[in-house]
Amino acid sequence: MRLFTLLLFALMPALAAIPTAAADDKLPEPTRRELLASQNNLKQMALAFHNYLSAMGYFPNNTYTKDGKGLLSWRVFILPYIEQDQLYKQFKLDEAWDSDTNKPLIAKMPKLYAPIRVKGKEGETFYRGFAGKGALFGPDNGKGLKISSIADGTSNTGMIFEAGAATIWTKPDDLVFDAKKPLAKLGGMFEGLSNVAMCDGSVRRLRKDADEKELRKLIGYNDGEVNDFTKLDPK
Repeated sequence: MRLFTLLLFALMPALAAIPTAAADDKLPEPTRRELLASQNNLKQMALAFHNYLSAMGYFPNNTYTKDGKGLLSWRVFILPYIEQDQLYKQFKLDEAWDSDTNKPLIAKMPKLYAPIRVKGKEGETFYRGFAGKGALFGPDNGKGLKISSIADGTSNTGMIFEAGAATIWTKPDDLVFDAKKPLAKLGGMFEGLSNVAMCDGSVRRLRKDADEKELRKLIGYNDGEVNDFTKLDPK
């Protein structure tokens, strides 16, 4: 608890940067309220990432077999840091998400990961990262990245996004980050915009039609590029 409190205070300046959805009169009331709820979800996940970092020395990653086949999502590994330790203990960490032991746990998805404003299938979430060369998640990053590896800076690197399509929360199924392929669509829960939790713990808003070149700068953690948020923010 003391560690959590210390990290909370350490991240307060970053968390204060979250846009106030309720203050945006351009959005209808249900959207403003639910947008803020999703921002709070992302904030809690970002805090969990930093608590995990403090305990392990690196950010969480998906787990993979030696040949690169996915086992479990990073969403499973932050369970102890979102007050879901008992659920975490029910997983077989050396087995895949759809093994006989792990598959029944899909139905126990924490409310933190649940869709907001849209209906989703049981056990599916829109909160996803990007995986691939230069992205935060993927088999190339081993157990997970150290904070010193994020050369572009934690305030310039996106961590958890509201994807355009949902996936099973235990499945290591992040959005593909590949220079030869178009980026996956974002914003499956809100019309015209989406949210992203940054590596520094802040939460930012993105336009659905945001410039792809700027989005790639946001996703990459060591490309030497600083993104221009004026080309990303919906305001």
